[in-house]
Amino acid sequence: MAKRKTTRRKKKSARAPQLFMKALRRWVFRILLGGFVVTALVMALGVFVAPWTTPYMYGENRRLGSVEYDWTPMAQIAPVMARAAVAAEDANFCMHWGFDVRAIQDAIEDGGNRGASTISQQTVKNVYLWHGRNYTRKALEALLTPMLELVWSKERILEVYLNVAEFDEGVFGVGAAAPHYFGVPARDLSDVQAARLAAILPDPKGRSASKPSDFVRRRAQQILSGAATISKDGRAACFQS
Repeated sequence: MAKRKTTRRKKKSARAPQLFMKALRRWVFRILLGGFVVTALVMALGVFVAPWTTPYMYGENRRLGSVEYDWTPMAQIAPVMARAAVAAEDANFCMHWGFDVRAIQDAIEDGGNRGASTISQQTVKNVYLWHGRNYTRKALEALLTPMLELVWSKERILEVYLNVAEFDEGVFGVGAAAPHYFGVPARDLSDVQAARLAAILPDPKGRSASKPSDFVRRRAQQILSGAATISKDGRAACFQS
């Protein structure tokens, strides 16, 4: 009888780790599924509701004491601003599903010295994640970008991007950037003003749209040319009528 009890105890102790791992996998699956559902619901809400802040904007608000942010619908943004931003940051915006494979290949061939992040990826980073270079954020960005492309229209992605992108220290969105730099509302931006705003996007704290360096002037001219090109060849069709 004692031997049978010992055998049963051994079987129970041997099964304990298996049961623990099974329960752990079940809870991990539930957490991941719950996170996916919540993220999908938040993204679905973003189709209709403008973000009142972002993680980075919140952090800058705490650091600086205040930020400039004025949500502006696409209909109240000069069309050239949308074309300039796409020409500057993601010329194939209308053609990809969140990742520009050609740009990624070019970046790899260039030794990683050029960026390949699309406007969709930047929108995901700005609205839902945090800034900084680390593998966790990049992995989450890679997971969320296709979801964003699935749930949001291209026009909505670009509209949100133009409203949450940083244009100067504590200045977020073209609705705040236009009066900040040029004293005009976003709808009244000229071609040159829009191109200069787009030219400072990669380095908003190191460049100025109202007091442009020679580099910013040259870059703005390139962007103007690119904006005209994507308008003519149809690569702006997904966000302009």
